[in-house]
Amino acid sequence: MNRTVFVSVVAISLLSSVGCATRKYVRNQIAPINNKIGELDDITAKNTKDIQATDSKAQQGVEAANAADQRAGAAATSADQANQGVTRVGNGLNSLQGTVENLDNFKPVANTTVQFGFDKYMLTKSDEQALSEFAQQIGQQKHYIVVVHGYTDNVGSPSYNAQLSRRRADAVIRYLAGRYSVPTFRIYTIGLGEENPVAENTHAAGRAKNRRVDIQLLTNSLESSASAQANPPASQSNSDRQ
Repeated sequence: MNRTVFVSVVAISLLSSVGCATRKYVRNQIAPINNKIGELDDITAKNTKDIQATDSKAQQGVEAANAADQRAGAAATSADQANQGVTRVGNGLNSLQGTVENLDNFKPVANTTVQFGFDKYMLTKSDEQALSEFAQQIGQQKHYIVVVHGYTDNVGSPSYNAQLSRRRADAVIRYLAGRYSVPTFRIYTIGLGEENPVAENTHAAGRAKNRRVDIQLLTNSLESSASAQANPPASQSNSDRQ
C-alpha cells in the first residue's frame, strides 16, 4: 500500500514538472513569433501609409498634368488666333500698299464735315446723322478709301491742338468702323491741329468753323471700270446678245 502511494506521488510530480517545462517551452517559442507578428504589423501599417501617400502624389501629378495640358491647349489656341490676326493684318497691309501705289487713280465722290464744340471731341447726334448719311454712300462702292482730317481753332498750344484734332478724327473713325463696319485699313486719318483753317480765327464764328473733321470718300476709277467690264449688267449682256 505504501509502495503504491509512493509510486503515485512520484508519477504526479513527474507529470507536473513535465507540464511546467512544456508550458515554459511553448511560451519561449511563442514570444518571438508574437514579436515578429508585431513587427510585421508595424511594417504593414507603414507600407500602407507610404502607398496612400504615393497614390495621393500620383493623383496630384495627374491633376497637374491635366492642368498643364489645358494651359498648353489654351496657349495653342491663343497662338492660332494670333497667327490669324497677323494674317488679317498682312492682308490689310497688302491691300493698303496697293491702294497707296494707285492713289492717283482715286477720285472724290462724296464728302461731309462735322463740327465740334470748344475743346470737345465727342460726336453729337447731328454729327452721327451726318456720318450715317455719308456711310450709306460708302456701301455703294467696292474700290474706295476714306480720308479723315481733324482740325482745331488756334486757341491753345500747337502740340495740344494736334492731339485734339487727332482725337476728333478718331471719334469719326470709331463711329464708321463700329456702326457701319468700314474696314480701318481703308481709312486714312491725320490730325492737322490748327492748320488749313476755313475761316478767320479772329472771331468766335470763324473759330467754330475751324473746329471740324473733314471726311472724304474716294473711289479707284480704274479698278471700278475694270470690274464693270468684267461683270457687265444683265440688261447690257442681253442687249449685246440680241
